[in-house]
Amino acid sequence: MSTDPEQRISTEAQLSDVCAKIADLALTYGVAVGTAESLTAGNIAAMLGKAPSSGEWYRGGIVAYHADVKHSLLDVPDGPVVSEDAATAMARSTASLLGANLTIAVTGEAGPECQEDQPPGTVWAAIYDRGAVDTECKKFDGEPEQILAQTLSFALNSLLRHTRQRAHA
Repeated sequence: MSTDPEQRISTEAQLSDVCAKIADLALTYGVAVGTAESLTAGNIAAMLGKAPSSGEWYRGGIVAYHADVKHSLLDVPDGPVVSEDAATAMARSTASLLGANLTIAVTGEAGPECQEDQPPGTVWAAIYDRGAVDTECKKFDGEPEQILAQTLSFALNSLLRHTRQRAHA
């Protein structure tokens, strides 16, 4: 039996619950959260902005869809913008620009065509947490809308995991 990609993707209600948990932990532990988005085009920011008391812990987000914006605003180095280096620069710069101590940045290719020799479904995420940056590359399957949904779920769950780590630090 095969599972359709849609059945593996978190629903908006599930992601709202994830955001509510992030909100609770951020408020409790004084975490200032920021986001930098390319592939997700502001969807992470929209979800976090709907979470409880977001005005107290969510510093804001930067949607840098065009490569020129990534390079000029977020100090992404010359070279591919779907890369570990790009995601890292986006996360670091966003923390600095927004005064956040925890940021997540995502950049990727949803398709249907390849970009910068990266196949559709390639996503780089970086989490900046008090000066350290962790990166991860994911390969998602499906149509562009499915890749976007999987990226959104992955990003918010990654942010929740790091916020929880703060609680146990």
